[in-house]
Amino acid sequence: MPSLTAAIALIVVAVSCYAALCAASPLGSCHRCHGFGFRIKQNRRGRIVRGRPCRRCQGYGQRVRVGRHLYNVATRLHREGTR
Repeated sequence: MPSLTAAIALIVVAVSCYAALCAASPLGSCHRCHGFGFRIKQNRRGRIVRGRPCRRCQGYGQRVRVGRHLYNVATRLHREGTR
């Protein structure tokens, strides 16, 4: 039983740290363009050039974290339910 209690405590600590991260920094860098907002390409000479805007983040280079998205959904649901 002590290992189960320790595992639960570790999960609670991890979730609270992630919640603090989502509160402090709700946006993370886009996984597809790595925060640049566009794809990096090479031209025929081998130079690195700017490609098209990223379709996933629409050129912003940022995305909403999963925890922040869940928080936004919960607050929107509560706000619409109590009107």
